Amino acid sequence: MEVDLVVVGSGAAGLTAALTAAQHGLTALVVEKSARYGGSTARSGGAIWLPGNSVLRAAGVTEAPEQAATYLAHLLGDSVPEARWRALLTHGPDMLDLVLAHTPLRLAWVPGYADYYPEAPGGSPGGRTVEPRPVSANSLGGEVEDLEPPYLSAQYGLTVTAADYRWLNLVLRHPRGLWRAARVGARKLRDVLLRREPVLAMGQALAACLRSGLVQAGVPVWLNTPLLSLVVEDDRVTGIQVGGEEGERIITARHGVLLACGGFERDEELRGLHHRAPSSAEWTVGAAGNTGDGIEAARRLGAAVELMDEAWWGPSIPLGGGPYFCLAERTLPGCLLVNGAGQRFVNEAAPYVDAVHAMYGPPGEAAANLPTWLICDQRYRNRYLFAGLPPRQPFPERWLKLGVVRKADSIEALAGQIEVPADALKSTVDRFNGFAHTGRDEDFHRGESAYDRYYGDPRQRPNPCLGAVAKGPFYAIRLVPGDLGTKGGLRTDEHARVRRADDSVIPGLYAAGNTSAAVMGRTYAGAGATIGPAMTFGYLAALDAARTKAGGS
Repeated sequence: MEVDLVVVGSGAAGLTAALTAAQHGLTALVVEKSARYGGSTARSGGAIWLPGNSVLRAAGVTEAPEQAATYLAHLLGDSVPEARWRALLTHGPDMLDLVLAHTPLRLAWVPGYADYYPEAPGGSPGGRTVEPRPVSANSLGGEVEDLEPPYLSAQYGLTVTAADYRWLNLVLRHPRGLWRAARVGARKLRDVLLRREPVLAMGQALAACLRSGLVQAGVPVWLNTPLLSLVVEDDRVTGIQVGGEEGERIITARHGVLLACGGFERDEELRGLHHRAPSSAEWTVGAAGNTGDGIEAARRLGAAVELMDEAWWGPSIPLGGGPYFCLAERTLPGCLLVNGAGQRFVNEAAPYVDAVHAMYGPPGEAAANLPTWLICDQRYRNRYLFAGLPPRQPFPERWLKLGVVRKADSIEALAGQIEVPADALKSTVDRFNGFAHTGRDEDFHRGESAYDRYYGDPRQRPNPCLGAVAKGPFYAIRLVPGDLGTKGGLRTDEHARVRRADDSVIPGLYAAGNTSAAVMGRTYAGAGATIGPAMTFGYLAALDAARTKAGGS
């Protein structure tokens, strides 16, 4: 087999790269280790963060050209080369236009989903995130049955978008919650009972639409085809060796190999080598095949790596069969986070990467705020969704038996169950309740950011994120430092070319997505700042390969 561009991995980065290659006259092939395509993208919310794109403009979201650059410059400082994040801002909108022109994908702005640091210079309180519109699976051809399933099954088989999720949390608290629930139910009735067609949303829709574009472009995706090694001739990567049902074989790449096969979140050995303890592959929602194959193959050729101690962290509930990645649960009024000393240590509504950084505490020290417990009361459970459970529904007995949830009639008794000092926990809750009464969190400023308030309760006054924990019984839910995938990977430049430790380029080798070190560094600009850059640098890799074919440098 010989093609112009070989792509390893079938998430958003890899599929976008293959689509771009095909639209620029290159032959391409995607190889995927697992039995299904889509990777972590298909398991995700599918959000895309790309300032200035055409979907935002069509929705009336406009900004000065340098506003997003000011934002990233403030967030990243000198931790990421400016040329890389400038490439994201410059080429991301063009990439998205190509994808929209050559796939069934349609996107919508998520109104009000603020950047994660909206008050920072250049930040956007209104948000720059777009997400896939729901799409009929039947309209995408015969490839949908091979799609990686989402990390959580849809409750009651409902198709839910990120915009839906915000208001469904408030189904018993706000008219828009009831309206959104009715809208989601009507969509289910229309699509399944009347049209008799399954509907995809979020990451499922994104991955399936990209695959549909490749079908139309004639680009094959080989499943069950793991990468074994990179092939090198005269110091240039010229192909890959793969395994699979047909045995080992060589695929020649005339103009480049793109590694877009995820991070190493599912490999316990690599996590133990690079991450702080505690860390576990059981706490990630990343795809099962993400064991660092691409990173390790490139390292054997001398590729440099960066950010290997980082991940797209998020406080998660370890439910035994897999983690639940907490979003609104930490923000809604009536809960707080405490450590093993029974003390608060973070703004509970903070961006999830920051929340886990706080759970671990300062670098070089033992995990200062683990174990971590979310403390809430019965009023909180009566009002809001929690990890997919409807309001007022009791916690499953299985969660109690696992020790993930503890229950008591008083805060002091709850402290005994989670082995924290009773007087300290009572003092912490009392102080927190005082903040809830005044509406001002004097310790951690919860609810002061537009991002905090996105998942808050508008009916809670004076602060939509602060509510007293006062109505028994009381609950403690264990949280662990989970993740969406690892951030550490291969050092790349603004063309997605892989670099050595001396910063020289490894000719013919590209990396994108979580196989490359994140352009977001140790931070996270906004919802979709994983997938947006992944797609953009996959696109840039294909453009560079096309230039190589045309005789460019």
